[in-house]
Amino acid sequence: MKNFSLRWLYSLVFLLFSLTLGGCDFVGDVFEFGMWTALIIIVIIVLIVYFIAKKFRGR
Repeated sequence: MKNFSLRWLYSLVFLLFSLTLGGCDFVGDVFEFGMWTALIIIVIIVLIVYFIAKKFRGR
């Protein structure tokens, strides 16, 4: 009976590891997408500030 109990526990641990490690790849992709989105937004903000500063200097 104890052997059956350990086999069930090992199976459960294996299942949990296989599900969570696959999720790590998804989380990494989400963070990578977020990084690129933040980078694009920062570039756009810098360009807007540059054009505003250029417009005020022209006066």
